[in-house]
Amino acid sequence: MTFRFESVSESTLDQMRGINAQLAAADLPDPTTAEGLAVMRGTTFQVPAATELVPTDRRVSGPAGEATVRIIRPAGPVTGVVFHVHGGGFVLGAPADDDAINDLLARTAGVAVVSTRYRLAPEHTFPAPIEDCLAAAVWLAGAVEEEFGTDRIVVSGYSAGGNLAAHTLLLLRDGFPELFGRVVGASLVFGVYDLSRTPSSRSATPDTPVLPPRWLDQFVGLAFPGLDKEKLRDGGISPLYADLHGMPPALFTVGERDPLLDDSLFMAARWRAAGGRSELAVWPESPHGFVGMTPPTGLPAQHRINAWVKALLSEKQPAE
Repeated sequence: MTFRFESVSESTLDQMRGINAQLAAADLPDPTTAEGLAVMRGTTFQVPAATELVPTDRRVSGPAGEATVRIIRPAGPVTGVVFHVHGGGFVLGAPADDDAINDLLARTAGVAVVSTRYRLAPEHTFPAPIEDCLAAAVWLAGAVEEEFGTDRIVVSGYSAGGNLAAHTLLLLRDGFPELFGRVVGASLVFGVYDLSRTPSSRSATPDTPVLPPRWLDQFVGLAFPGLDKEKLRDGGISPLYADLHGMPPALFTVGERDPLLDDSLFMAARWRAAGGRSELAVWPESPHGFVGMTPPTGLPAQHRINAWVKALLSEKQPAE
């Protein structure tokens, strides 16, 4: 495993400390109430950024079911396709939330980005979101050459989407091995891989920016109702406990101030211990969600991810 604590300037660190103080002081709604959930679902958590490419929404179907996907294509040749799963604590969010991030990825890495919509809690609990992600991924893996002229796929997921992206990889490996063979990498960004809580998550305080303990507990309770800590450690729910053999090369990205820091630390290590190739990029003074929310470190992190995807797709494939 390659561990890299990303280097940033002292002025950037000062900027991030100020942003963290503001985020920690924010008045957070209660997602367990109808009013609070509505407020959260109507809030934009990403910093608006310019886009150049035009997304298209599409309903697709394949051997694992139907799904709704959002597709962003680069202007030039497609070198690969990134299958992306958005975040939102399993209770909010949509593919369009990541348009700016995915637009930049498509333009700088020369990839098409296919984002999937999935059903949200509390209206739809586990395993509904995983079923939706798998349906979209199976369609993409089966249609990728005809649709995009390439057979190379990178799976991506942010936050709760990191959990779902990891599960999608595992389900493809175990249920659709031929399609899984088209996945050449994974970019997993501040994902939650242990829903029973890692040490950094259990150490979070009410002053933890973006993702305080109350939200951590509430999101899990809404998406996985009635499950105790032991049941949450099942590998079919928390991928940290799954058999990770056969996984593709992965880049894990996380912020130093993220209560889910240990999720990435542990997952990257287990990925490597199972025989996979993993890199871990930790960004100093960065909170949960920083990639799209705090430009001082978020934009460099995007460029780091995009460069990794581009380099991965340029690697020569082994002979059949």
